[in-house]
Amino acid sequence: VQLQASGGGLVQPGGSLRLSCAASGFSLDDVYIGWFRQAPGKEREGVSAIVGFKPSTLYADSVKGRFTASKDNAKNKVFLQMNSLTPNDTAVYYCAAAKGWYLGLDENRYVYWGQGTLVTVSS
Repeated sequence: VQLQASGGGLVQPGGSLRLSCAASGFSLDDVYIGWFRQAPGKEREGVSAIVGFKPSTLYADSVKGRFTASKDNAKNKVFLQMNSLTPNDTAVYYCAAAKGWYLGLDENRYVYWGQGTLVTVSS
């Protein structure tokens, strides 16, 4: 079971990035996925969660209206579209997963974690 996040980089304030999380070893039909981030000197925080076929999504207040999670079951990938980025969004972003159904940002509920991808928002 592996998760691999990608798509990070340097972007100017107000810009956009799209993160991808590729899953292997399990089907997205069977798991829930969360996006988390950890800024320098800060604790890791939940950003977004996505689960189910429809799917259902959840966002932290700090990113609501700016970030959108989606998934492509055929490609076994999850995406996080990030718009209107600010320097406060600078962090290492992680995707995480666990089997079953859960829509939340309690990181203790997530079993599998990918390596992070760095997002830097700076002019």
